[in-house]
Amino acid sequence: MTTASDIPPTSVHAPESVLSVRRVLALERVLAGQPEVVAGAGHLDRPVRWVHVAEAADVGVMLSGGEMVLTTGVLLAGDEDKQAEYIRSLHRAEAAAVVLGLGRAFPAPPEVMRRAAERCGLPFVVLHRPFPFAELTEEVQSRLVRRKFAAVSLSEAVRTALTALITAGAPLQALLDEIAQHTACPVVVTNLAHRVLATAGERPAVDDVLRDWQRIARQAWGHHPGRSGTGGGSEGDGWIRAELGGRGEQWGRLVLCGYRGDTTTGRLLADRAAEALVLHRMLGGNAGRSWEEQSARGLLTDLAGGAVPARQLLPRARAAGLPVNRRTFVPLVVPDGEPAALDRLLRLLGLAGLVAELAEGATAVLLSLARDQDADALTARFADRLRAESPGARTVVAAAEARTSWEDVPAGLREARHVADAVAGSAAALDLPPVVRLQDVHLRGLVRLLRDDPHVQSFAERELDGLLGAADEDLLSVLRTYLATGRNKSRTAQLHHVSRPALYRRLEQIQTRLGVDLDDFEQAASVHIALLAHDAQQP
Repeated sequence: MTTASDIPPTSVHAPESVLSVRRVLALERVLAGQPEVVAGAGHLDRPVRWVHVAEAADVGVMLSGGEMVLTTGVLLAGDEDKQAEYIRSLHRAEAAAVVLGLGRAFPAPPEVMRRAAERCGLPFVVLHRPFPFAELTEEVQSRLVRRKFAAVSLSEAVRTALTALITAGAPLQALLDEIAQHTACPVVVTNLAHRVLATAGERPAVDDVLRDWQRIARQAWGHHPGRSGTGGGSEGDGWIRAELGGRGEQWGRLVLCGYRGDTTTGRLLADRAAEALVLHRMLGGNAGRSWEEQSARGLLTDLAGGAVPARQLLPRARAAGLPVNRRTFVPLVVPDGEPAALDRLLRLLGLAGLVAELAEGATAVLLSLARDQDADALTARFADRLRAESPGARTVVAAAEARTSWEDVPAGLREARHVADAVAGSAAALDLPPVVRLQDVHLRGLVRLLRDDPHVQSFAERELDGLLGAADEDLLSVLRTYLATGRNKSRTAQLHHVSRPALYRRLEQIQTRLGVDLDDFEQAASVHIALLAHDAQQP
């Protein structure tokens, strides 16, 4: 038996704003009635949706779930079958609790009802000093109405804030941050395969959610994309989701992970947030990038930047659907690569990986291969197929050495990007192979690394001073091709679609403007280094 003074405080599983059975029993009006919990003490955190006074044995048919039922038992006295059926009927209707006022009908807690309630797990409370039930119903109903009004007001505040962000052209992340601020819990957006596309909330809490996301998501919702509502166990766990879609098509989910408010308010907030996200997508937010691309871009940018340790990004990678256990990672960068086309090529070749544009004109690809797969052969296959699909562009793939440790991936991405920078815009002139690595960029790669050095910049300006006018771009282009082809006049003339005599005249102009002899190896090398440094400064 549990008296009012023995009722433990609200457990961590009961959101503070929920009006639970426990909280109703703690009201001053109820405490005056000396409540005693005689059964179902382990279920006092059930939310109370409404309060009813009912005496009939088949009361359950009049309930819809979540009610606290008040009774004097006057129609049950002397009939143990009716007493047991009364409790079973409440249990079938999913009532929150039953409160019996002791008096003429029952001067003491009826043992039959107590045993039945204990078997059903239904909180059974008796009042040793009964009072007019109307006082309790009035207080509880007024509290519930105030809570409903507060929930509606909060949802409208969320709607207003999100609409303002959408109108201002804010990105998806800004909307999610706003949602996380209002819900005070991690927010996750996924596609229908449970792949995480975006998150918001305090980073440690988000990382805890993502650490085992695939298992959690499939356990909570399985393979039923149409099912909605709460998941992850009971409603008290606060895992609330809303479906994302429109025009008869569903394409994702928004999940509130561990929302601590009452479930009704949480569902209301989730629905408001989902409406805003659908509108944002329909209006083409985030510069037309898909949410999948934004997710990959955020992860690869953080990896390449190095500001966040790789081990902290592992839960995000796993939740994004990238295989990470016992894998070989191959960081690639494709100059002028189109993310959507590269993603299609990965799927066509059956390769696991992430694709995202890191910066203007540089698209990163992170391959995740099984340990027994040949990383070099698969990289070459990917690059060959890419070049075959764009034969006139002489597309190259800048590749870093394969990494077997996730911790080494950031350095690999930076290496691949360095190689891509070194060959950007010159693949055709250099006649580069489909796959280019660090050892292939030689002097060009070194100059790219030193391009921000003031001495290198000054040297380039001094050496090329005679060809840096706006009208000299054609001569500068000829010089660039001539030096990149190893001073091969025939190849240079062919690439510029001019005759040999016309090329000779242009080379004479270049030598006169610069005051150098390009047939002299040292002078030609000096001009070549200056040109590489100049090109490295260009956007």
